[in-house]
Order: sequence, then C-alpha cells, then structure tokens
Amino acid sequence: MNAIITVVGSDKVGIIAQVSALLAEHKINIADITQTILSGNFVMMMMVNMDGADISIDELRRILENTSKKMGVEINIMAEKVFSSMNRI
Repeated sequence: MNAIITVVGSDKVGIIAQVSALLAEHKINIADITQTILSGNFVMMMMVNMDGADISIDELRRILENTSKKMGVEINIMAEKVFSSMNRI
C-alpha cells in the first residue's frame, strides 16, 4: 500500500533527515519525494510504500503527530487511494 505524507512549516535544518530516518526505522520505503520553499515555508510531499512496514498506517500517523509537535511543523499522512480520490477533478 502506498501513502502520501506532507510536511509543511518553517524551514529549518534536519526536516528531511528526521522524517526519512523515522520512516527507515519502520522499514517504510520512500518511493518519490519533492520539496520546495513556498512563501518562506518548507513544503515536502512524499509517496511512501508501506508494504514492508513493521507498523500500520494508523500507528505511523500517531508517531508522525508526535514528531510534528517536536519539530514544529505539520505532518499529515493518508492512503494514496484517499489522496487520489480527494484530488480527482
């Protein structure tokens, strides 16, 4: 199963490193990633593959919520199917 992770917040050193390390720790592969600075905000979108993960998407969501508070950014995750349905024209 693929999922989409978004990260938005003030740009600071280590955002990509911390999120990537957390995913690697739980055997979640980053299939695609894009990041930019938009109006002074760091914006990142990742497509991750959860097939080899040692946790569920709900467990990952809870971990990402805690991580986002510590980092001072907003991190969201949703299944790719849900994301695609929400963004269909």
